[in-house]
Amino acid sequence: MHVEFLNHYSGQLGQEMYLNRYGHAGMPVVVFPSSGGSKDEFADFGMVEAAKYFVDEGIIQFFTLSTYDQESWLNNGKSLHDRSEAHNAYERYVIEEAIPFIKHYTGWFDPMMTTGCSMGAYHALNFQLKHPDVFSKCLALSGVYDARFFGGDFGDDQSVYYNSPADYIWTLDDPWFLDHLRQADIVVVTGLGDWEQDGLPGYYKLKEAFALKDLPAWFAEWGPDVSHDWIWWRKQLPFFLGQMF
Repeated sequence: MHVEFLNHYSGQLGQEMYLNRYGHAGMPVVVFPSSGGSKDEFADFGMVEAAKYFVDEGIIQFFTLSTYDQESWLNNGKSLHDRSEAHNAYERYVIEEAIPFIKHYTGWFDPMMTTGCSMGAYHALNFQLKHPDVFSKCLALSGVYDARFFGGDFGDDQSVYYNSPADYIWTLDDPWFLDHLRQADIVVVTGLGDWEQDGLPGYYKLKEAFALKDLPAWFAEWGPDVSHDWIWWRKQLPFFLGQMF
């Protein structure tokens, strides 16, 4: 398997940002790390190996990004508003810097896919919903989609609200967004076992909103034996890639 360790400077974040490439061809899949994870964890926990067929066949290539969560959602020393604003800086980095970097590096100028586990799933779905022209496919595994999980009630704070998919999806009525999302391939997965309970309320809120808005996403619930853990994500990733490609 072709592997590269890459970096580029982010003017949005004012620092060097590192990312890994796994694969040689195919649709770029932007991977967001789990809580406190790094650009290396997707390979370290066997996820790249689990999807080896799709990578070796040139169907997809993974680009695993560095996280900024320690400056945003996981920084308990900041207010929830300031954490959200830090995330917005990361969003600008991804859309304005990382995506163009990947496009020019690979020569792939069509929409891409995004994925992640746990915190990474939150990012994957949030980016998919907010940028459906950039991403046409999303596989979100065991995410928490309600920003209250990061720091409690946020009142009428619009910055936080528009980073809480389980909330803003209900007021997403712009035809441009809805048309793009209806053409997207979105899969949201959860287990019903250990450590999945935090994400279930937001998961079900999203599922209800998607149904009411006639957005054709696949909400997949695996059984009560399926925990919030890599052992299951290694099974889910190749299974759903097989359905999406």
